[in-house]
This record gives sequence, C-alpha cells and structure tokens, in this order.
Amino acid sequence: MSFKAAAIVLGLCTIGLLVATIVLAVQNGQDKTADVPATTMTETAPMDILHELTAKGMAGENPCDGKKPTGPGWDNSDCMVDEVVSVLEQAGANVTVGYKGGLDVAGREPVTDEYYKVGLCPVNVHWHIGAEHLSVGEFDEDGAGPGKDGRRLGSDERLGFQCHHYDESDPKFTTPYEWQFCKDMEVGQTYEIHWPHSAAGKCGTPNQYQTPFYDGVFCDNGVVGELLSGAKLVNENIGVQGQVFTVVNDDAFYYPDLIKGMIVDGEMGQEVTKYTGSTTGTSRDNEVCSNYAPITWQVDRKCHMISASSFDKLCADMLTQRDDMEGDTHPHGARTVVADHLSANNHVNFRY
Repeated sequence: MSFKAAAIVLGLCTIGLLVATIVLAVQNGQDKTADVPATTMTETAPMDILHELTAKGMAGENPCDGKKPTGPGWDNSDCMVDEVVSVLEQAGANVTVGYKGGLDVAGREPVTDEYYKVGLCPVNVHWHIGAEHLSVGEFDEDGAGPGKDGRRLGSDERLGFQCHHYDESDPKFTTPYEWQFCKDMEVGQTYEIHWPHSAAGKCGTPNQYQTPFYDGVFCDNGVVGELLSGAKLVNENIGVQGQVFTVVNDDAFYYPDLIKGMIVDGEMGQEVTKYTGSTTGTSRDNEVCSNYAPITWQVDRKCHMISASSFDKLCADMLTQRDDMEGDTHPHGARTVVADHLSANNHVNFRY
C-alpha cells in the first residue's frame, strides 16, 4: 500500500461506553434530573450540573489525544489532475438501490457484516445538517424543512438533502424544543448522523469516544502500523455508519442510546447500502477531495423521524465522555453529493 493509499487509512471509529453512570433522558417539558438535589437544581444551569456530576469521569490520561495524522499525504487534494482521477473513491454517495458509481475500485469491497462482528467499534458520533448521501424518494432535492430553503437563520453551513416528512401544519414539526445540551438544532430539520468505527480505537475503555473522530480512528499505534504497511486492509478495519432523521418534538419517537450506533428497530436499519468511500464534510466537494480513504460506509437508505429529546440525550452522553466532545454537539455542514466519476462501483444493497 502506498503512503497516499495508507493515508487513506484514517477516518472513523469505536463503540460506546458511558464513563459516568448518570442517565440524563432530556425530554422537552419533563424534568429528568430528579436525582439531582433540589438546591442544586434551583441554583445551577443544566450544563453546569452535567459538568459537575461527570467531572471525575472526565479526568484521567487520554492516550488518543492528538493522534489525528496531518500534513502532506493526509491533506485534501485535487480530485482530478490532467483530467484523470487522482484520488481514491469518495463519500457521501448516491445510495439509491441500483446505483453504481463510475470509478473502478479494483476489487476493494466494503465490510458487509455488522462492524462489531469484525472487531470495529464506534469511536465518535457527529451529524450534518441535511443528508450528505442521496436516496431518491427519501432524502433528495425534493425534500423539505423549516425556514427559507430549509436553512437555519444565520447559518453559514451548507445544507444537504432533506427528507420528505416535514409538514408545517403538524405541530410536531414546528413546536420549538428547549435544547439543553445540543447546539444550533432545529425541530423539523433533517440531520445525517455518522458513527465512525475503527479497529484501531480504544474499544471498551473510557477513551473509546473521541473528538475529533480521527483521534479515535488512529488511536492504537500497533493497528495503525499494520494498516500503513498493508498488513491489514483499510476498508476492512475502518468504517462509518450513516442514518438520516427528521427531528420532531414528539417523544413517541424517543430513542435513548444514539451514542451506541445506528438504530436497528422496526424499519430502522433494515435497508442499508454498503460501499467504500472517504471521509466527508464541507472542506471537500467534487473538485477538492479527501485522502482519508478507502473506508467502508454502511448507510440506511430510509429517512426516519426521531424526537428532539433523543438528540439532546445523545449530546448529554457525549459530554460525559473522558475526551471533550463538545465540538461535535452541533450539526456540521454537508458535503456535495459525490459525482459519478469519483464514486465507487462496488455498492451493495441490503434489505434485512
């Protein structure tokens, strides 16, 4: 594996272990902090309470800090040089059933088993405003959301595709929610959650979850060395789960454990497209590409509704981790969907 192909190694990570034992099921209009002394509750803001109660859990050495590789070989680069593709396959792609990208990836295949079965655990969770992937009829250019063009007032982040659930006449899509732990979130909006997974994460330890996610993906020096040398394949040892939601102010759609990974329940997590690609984000598009590739993507093709309280509970859980994850408690901008000539031709569509 060349250095650039190895640089590609980097991207996402490990599964959940809550360092603190508090349960903060933050639901709109309901007091879920009954175990906190009343005197504290009346004198201290919710965020202060959270930090006070989890201070001991957040203490200790973090061996993953600063493990994100940077510099030449890792930096973004031109997608094309002299009209020839000069990078490996990119994400987020079209995940509609039947789609195949135009880039021949020479036999590289995505992980098709569940990540935990092959030794990968989640090392981070973050989300983007709008979907970075495209699933026709689920999250696409015909979707809708709140505000002008579905964009939050004052936001300078790029908005991705939106889902088809939004109904401005239904109060669950329009009733404001009092966010306590997440920032810059909006009821009715579409968000795509990513759970980076890695075999090089500190799985099952207080250091499993990291911000930035690259720190978690590249934490274990031994595994990273095997990836860089080619002893282990990157696309078999680094992956991301992606799932798209419309946020509603209705606790009938409450799920308490978003930090652990993709929800598999009912219709959730049942129609999944798997392919190889790269890391995403607004610093990349179809002219400037990511060199963190090739990594496996497993993306739910359906859009689901989820309560605002589920997201707020997720943010509360993120703030109990040893590493400081506050930088991921708000939505990130969405990348432009990958052009066909930069998208892998190895998409596999599952229906469980």
